Amino acid sequence: MCKTCDTQIEAPADEPIAKLPSEFGDFEITSFRSEFYQYPHVAIIKKPLPEVVNLRIQSECMTGDVFGSLKCDCRGQLLHALNYIQEHGGIVLYLRQEGRGIGLENKIRAYQLQDEGMDTIEANLALGFEIDSRKFDVAADYLKNHDIHRVNLLTNNPEKVEQVQQHGIEVVERVPVLIESNENSERYLNTKKHQMGHYL
Repeated sequence: MCKTCDTQIEAPADEPIAKLPSEFGDFEITSFRSEFYQYPHVAIIKKPLPEVVNLRIQSECMTGDVFGSLKCDCRGQLLHALNYIQEHGGIVLYLRQEGRGIGLENKIRAYQLQDEGMDTIEANLALGFEIDSRKFDVAADYLKNHDIHRVNLLTNNPEKVEQVQQHGIEVVERVPVLIESNENSERYLNTKKHQMGHYL
């Protein structure tokens, strides 16, 4: 059985696809939309795709991914995933669900509450949100639309594994994405580990 099958990602007419040369390597990039999100999501693709596709589902984090915030490990996970996908082939799905689904403005409000002593869970709850409002059905739909049904999922989040599988994608292997903490992110990572069950 072949180890790589170079699965063709055929984009619909309204789903553009282009080359993306980057500091991590040469990828393809495409955008795609889903019903309940204002902004399009992004897929970054490195071919040939393995028979079991390596997959990172990265939720948008403007403060970390763009501005290099040290409060979280999001940017570190994204860079790790891009390097991994470059080496092994696969897809990074970048979903526009900032702040675990509460949006950028409310995320900054949550940051303000964290500055006053709350942890990330307490802040979200104080603002009237769930601990984690993200949904991963859009990622599963993208994969199924491109005839991808088996993945190695780069994640530390057991809920993400469960949601992806509930939506019909087999997670063959969970690949850890472990990023070293710093004095600003240590409490955040401990909260994810001890209260949210992340594998850290």
